[in-house]
Amino acid sequence: MSGLCIGFLGLLMGLAGLAYAMVAKPEINDAAKAENNVYFWSDGTQMVATGGEVNRQVIDYAQIPEAMRNAVISAENKSFETDHGIDPMGIARAVFNMAKGGETQGGSTITQQYVKNSRLSQEQTLSRKFEELFITLKVGSEMKKKDVMAGYLNVSYYGRGASGIQAAARTYYGKDAKDLDASECAFLASLLKGASYYDPAGAPEVDPVQATPEKNLARAKKRWKWILDEEVKDGRMSQEERNKYTEFPMPDKPKRSAQLGGQIGYLVNTAKAEIFEKTDITKDMLDQGGYEIHTTFDRKKVDQLSKAVKRVYDENIDPKKRPLYDTHVQFGGSSVDPKTGAIQAIYGGEDATKHFQSNAGPTGAAVGSTFKPFVLAAAMEYGKRDPSGGAEQDESQRTKVSPLSIYNGANKLKIKKYNGDVWTDEDGKEWLQTNDDHESYGNITLREAMQWSANSPYVQLGMDVGTDKVKKAAIAAGLKDDRYMADASVPSFSIGTSSPSATTMAGAYATFAARGQQRDPFSVTEVKKRGRPEYQHKTVTKSAFDSVIADNVTDVLKNVVDKGTGTSAQLPGREVAGKTGTTDDNLSAWFVGYTPQLSTAISMYRLDDDEKNKNRGFEKMYNTGGKEKIHGASFPAQVWHDYMAEAMKGVKAEPFPKAEPIGEKVYGGGASKKPSPTPTPTPTETETTKPTPTPTPTPDVPTPDPSDTCGAWDWNCQNNNGGANAGTSQGNDGGTDTGTSQGNDGGTDAGTSTGTTGGDDGTDGGATTTGGNNSGATGGNTNGTGNNSTGNNNWWGGTTG
Repeated sequence: MSGLCIGFLGLLMGLAGLAYAMVAKPEINDAAKAENNVYFWSDGTQMVATGGEVNRQVIDYAQIPEAMRNAVISAENKSFETDHGIDPMGIARAVFNMAKGGETQGGSTITQQYVKNSRLSQEQTLSRKFEELFITLKVGSEMKKKDVMAGYLNVSYYGRGASGIQAAARTYYGKDAKDLDASECAFLASLLKGASYYDPAGAPEVDPVQATPEKNLARAKKRWKWILDEEVKDGRMSQEERNKYTEFPMPDKPKRSAQLGGQIGYLVNTAKAEIFEKTDITKDMLDQGGYEIHTTFDRKKVDQLSKAVKRVYDENIDPKKRPLYDTHVQFGGSSVDPKTGAIQAIYGGEDATKHFQSNAGPTGAAVGSTFKPFVLAAAMEYGKRDPSGGAEQDESQRTKVSPLSIYNGANKLKIKKYNGDVWTDEDGKEWLQTNDDHESYGNITLREAMQWSANSPYVQLGMDVGTDKVKKAAIAAGLKDDRYMADASVPSFSIGTSSPSATTMAGAYATFAARGQQRDPFSVTEVKKRGRPEYQHKTVTKSAFDSVIADNVTDVLKNVVDKGTGTSAQLPGREVAGKTGTTDDNLSAWFVGYTPQLSTAISMYRLDDDEKNKNRGFEKMYNTGGKEKIHGASFPAQVWHDYMAEAMKGVKAEPFPKAEPIGEKVYGGGASKKPSPTPTPTPTETETTKPTPTPTPTPDVPTPDPSDTCGAWDWNCQNNNGGANAGTSQGNDGGTDTGTSQGNDGGTDAGTSTGTTGGDDGTDGGATTTGGNNSGATGGNTNGTGNNSTGNNNWWGGTTG
């Protein structure tokens, strides 16, 4: 047994010796070579070759400032000058400090990091770890410490495409490494902990939540201060010198490559962000190059969207002429294929080398009334709660809502909880919901409330259904439950206080276009490394809504474009569904719309690009572009129209599926079956650019357009059965018991007659023959004597007879 053990140990030592002899020390010049990353359009043609983004210049040990060496040793490896390349105590110390939650030295030694960073491949495997161990031992025993230090600082990655201390000094401070002071060296040393999280410029493409400029700056300042203090503790800097460095050495702003100008930079960053999110490829690995990235971006559509924005901007926005109103105007846009989720085009801003953050991504701009379709979908999916039941109700207690339901469209409507109690905030204040331009609509259908973008009906509907259910429907459609999702506990949640990105909104509306089938938007189809597949997109389809619900949302949104606030987005010969959106104080405006083949979202807002402006924020758009107020129906809808008109050229026009009846006609917000005249909505230039027929005021529902027909499945006239249904159906039934209520909801007695008597007290009040079936041609021509009501001769069929 002893012989076997000795033999086994001898074998291990022999293998270790062989491994030690076979491994080679790092060659800095080999590590300095980086390949291009090549990005491709959706048709397979090359978009751009970027990468080889690594900028490296090797310098001698003598050119590296002593302050940089001291900063790195204090921060990364205090025992560097005495250890043999591996420091077990350093690893234990790093673990202990990490457990305490404090700043840490790296667990690896500088020698280990030098070996790791010198290798072209960054894959993490067991065999690689063993190989690196032997290389480290060889380097630690055979190389001089100054050569190891020079090698480490020359191959380490500092972010912004800079590898090596000389490239970092030029990139961050515009000077040679030998000219750096101790404060600047401490900052550059902090970047070695992870440039994506310590560069004050931020890295939202890596982590949009944690790698923001604000959080990175705070993190960098803390690390910078800690490193300087550690140098004092280690005797590498005097306290007197430390006292000189009280102000953080803010680095220069990042410089953008000219080849990433225009929209290309936004496209590349969008693809990068997806790679970091969905694969194990890190920023450091991508910066080393050698990747093929195949994207979903359609070159022609990207160009068309950019031109549409530029045309509208150039024709209307003039910062020199109107500096108080036209400065800082931003547009964002995104276009998604409903059948796949592929992002075909984005508009990120004027130029990626000038305006860095993509406006197609999250910007903080609230979406306003473009959120209302999610409220309607929730009402059809979950239903209106029973006022006598508890807050949490099952399906049997709820009533699924029809788009023909009647809600109070009054301005300054007092919002109530589902049970009728007045809603108040924590301070006991009531919520009085206003409508745009303070318009009052009286009792109005949900369909027409969407058409005219009335707020009060949808805020109250959200309360009746439950704002938690509204949020659930929005997430099902494709919105993310992240920091851009607003507080769902307040009534205004239902009218778009959330601020999802243009891409997210285009994707969510694409769910309606796809008849309830939800697919997350994506921009990368495949990633290869030197011909070897690294990633391939797999479409995941979720059933967000039943097709009947999605088709009804589409039908209501189609009506918005046909007759409401979205008429400026009409595409002749093609069906379009969409919604305008405007926010409080006119801080943002949106138009989101779709055809069966393409969903597009356009946003507009004013936001200063200068990150040094600590007071910067969204600015009001009153008088912007010479308009009294910016609505979604104005410039955003114009951009949408101009882009989609070009993007859909040559594409066969497809109709939307016919919407089938759904839900029951319910009443909310104080609306009732009793007559209450409805003011006529007055279209303005900001609401619609196309004249619309003036609706005839009616007691219960706005009169549909005379061009509507009464087919078997037509929403506007479903169940016009006069008295024949004895008032039990959803539609426009005949007379009532007293002749005082409108014909829309029919009574139980006179509704079954031929209209010869209007009710108990009226005479000749109903419609002749069978009530509503004659479409009002003869309905209610004779005045009822019971209540002196006058019959209307409109198509709705004796509604006030």
